[in-house]
Amino acid sequence: MKPFAGLDPRRRHILLAGAASVATATSGLGTIPASAASVTLPKGGFVGEAQALGHRLRDGGAFDATLPSSTRTVALAIIGAGVAGLAAARAAREAGIDDLLVLDLHEQAGGNSRGHRIGTGPAARPCPLGAHYLPLPGPGTRELFDWCHEIGLLRHESGRTVPDDRHLCHAPQERLFFEGAWHEGLLPPALPGSPSHRQYVQFARWVDQARHELGFSLPTRHGRWTAGHADLDRQTFSVALAARGLDDSRLLSYLDYCCRDEYGAGADVISAWSGLHYFASRHGLHIEGADTADDERDRVFTWPEGNAWLVQRLAVPLGDRLLLQRLVRRVQALRHGVWIEAWNAASGRHERIVAQRAIVAVPLHVATRIVAPSLDVLRQAAAAAPQAAWLVANLALDRLPLARPGLPLAWDNVRFGSGINLGYVYAGHQNLTQDLAPPWVFTAYTAWPHGGRHNLLEADRSSLLSRVLAELELLHPDLPRQVVHADLTRHGHAMSIPVPGVRSHAALRTLAEGRADTPRLHWAHADLAGYSVFEEAFIAGCQAGKAAAQALHRGPSGR
Repeated sequence: MKPFAGLDPRRRHILLAGAASVATATSGLGTIPASAASVTLPKGGFVGEAQALGHRLRDGGAFDATLPSSTRTVALAIIGAGVAGLAAARAAREAGIDDLLVLDLHEQAGGNSRGHRIGTGPAARPCPLGAHYLPLPGPGTRELFDWCHEIGLLRHESGRTVPDDRHLCHAPQERLFFEGAWHEGLLPPALPGSPSHRQYVQFARWVDQARHELGFSLPTRHGRWTAGHADLDRQTFSVALAARGLDDSRLLSYLDYCCRDEYGAGADVISAWSGLHYFASRHGLHIEGADTADDERDRVFTWPEGNAWLVQRLAVPLGDRLLLQRLVRRVQALRHGVWIEAWNAASGRHERIVAQRAIVAVPLHVATRIVAPSLDVLRQAAAAAPQAAWLVANLALDRLPLARPGLPLAWDNVRFGSGINLGYVYAGHQNLTQDLAPPWVFTAYTAWPHGGRHNLLEADRSSLLSRVLAELELLHPDLPRQVVHADLTRHGHAMSIPVPGVRSHAALRTLAEGRADTPRLHWAHADLAGYSVFEEAFIAGCQAGKAAAQALHRGPSGR
């Protein structure tokens, strides 16, 4: 068999180079081979990135040392316009604090939930640059639950809460390419009574036991922490699975995919607590014959632009209170206020903001560089959890790939045993009219090898795109010829990885619980949970916004 037979010679060269790259990336860091200069790639580029500006802060790059071109005084300043920062601003305004500013490095708000439009003119299509769905929230996530009612995702009907079906993921939702065909769901098929199925049931019952005996909560700050949780947090997920005799290749491949998709690292890296938390904090794992999971397990909200749809509902009401392309260089809490020094990348000018209170809603590794004086608790918390790197590739196709046996095109499409490659989302799955005309957009995700962030950021576009096309060619041999535009986004610090010891870490818990002795400063970011999901970021922001508002209402001496 010749897998590349019949391909355009230029595409064939792309895929051969990319296949070597994929093998290198999966086995370790290695080097990324450069594509030959003669290779013609689809048009496009890198989008949604601000590494160069951010690295000026890291590397101590020169800035205009003159006096600030402007000074503004506000009641509340929020550093970071990711989900946590935006939620903090909303909560503060709900509590009566409207005199606020939100600053962010990027050209648009949203952090890992930003969106994009690929292509130009009428043919441009919305697509995500990162997070692309929100699980149906329950009453346990009260702040998020209430906000979803406010924006129309949930409503009361006949005495119960129901979701707006227009925003729920359309069917088919997920499919797995396994043994030459597409199968429904992401868990590899296994006949009842087979060794694989017996281990599926065993794992599902372990999750159910942990839910009932230990308890798992989303967000984690709402749950209890016991010796049993701490024991799980001391070991990796793979060690805990092996200790229970869970060694089936189908089960392990599925669980490793879940870990990489949620946490950016595999089961051999994350803690056993976080591996169980993935299932036990929501609806368990439904396996026929186990009778352990809830009926709501698979319901998610999603949009063509991903969670940028949610971000817009948080960002638009801020109007000119939202200051983008601001590199915050220093945050210093003084006796009578917080001084914030920022670089306006658009104007090339130095700006100063003096606030009565500030919320630091940036990743902890960034906070360590900008908060002055340096805080031991902050440095310790930032050092506790490594950061995962991600590559997101949005591909515009002039026609859909030929169908393979099994389930038709779904929203989430994954290849069994794909390692760091997490498959692709069909960004137009929710848009019924988009089925009528090209382009069609696939968003492919890669959880970069643990520790390989520099390789990702130093790679050129051609080698990265080669990786993506080589992986997708295994699913759709005709797809590379159909890609007419490709935009790539590199997230060097996409999320905090919950390695063993993170959830138990004293410094992280001190910040998350608001017990740090940092007068005038409040903390809000998903990093405080040790991992990154919308629910954690949103509720951390809500609580910080409320706390800041309460302190402001108490007056200058309020703590």
